[in-house]
Amino acid sequence: MQALRRANEIRTLRAQLKRDLAAGRVLIADVLIGPPAYAAGLRVSVLLRAVPRYGQARVSRLLANTRISDSKRLGALTERQRAELLDHFQR
Repeated sequence: MQALRRANEIRTLRAQLKRDLAAGRVLIADVLIGPPAYAAGLRVSVLLRAVPRYGQARVSRLLANTRISDSKRLGALTERQRAELLDHFQR
């Protein structure tokens, strides 16, 4: 039961993070620089789709240009990948 509670808590926190990104209360650059522990297992593609004006096509193009797999998790990004995404969003 504890594992189920923890999983539900993490899902809730991730959903709130995506809502905050969509509303502009949180910047994607801040999340990329220092991702919260609960977001480490979140797929980068899912996180990026929460950013306003970034749908499936734009996210797929961005991931292809930065050579990041569609199934890559936020916590597993390399420094190069993280830097390329930060560069893209800070332009």
